Amino acid sequence: MHSAVYLSDTAIAQRFQVSRATVWRWTRSVAFPKPIKLSVGCTRWRLADIEAWEQTRNTPGRRR
Repeated sequence: MHSAVYLSDTAIAQRFQVSRATVWRWTRSVAFPKPIKLSVGCTRWRLADIEAWEQTRNTPGRRR
């Protein structure tokens, strides 16, 4: 069985070189993956969801 890999807001911020506040602002966007609350004070995102979202941002011809 394949276990999922989860990322914290800090890990996502480092991955995209943005602040943690930006990561949380992105969560209000319809396109950004929704976080998963694992326990009180422990919110994570699935790596596969972040990678899929990242691919949509890197689509050729897309303006940033």
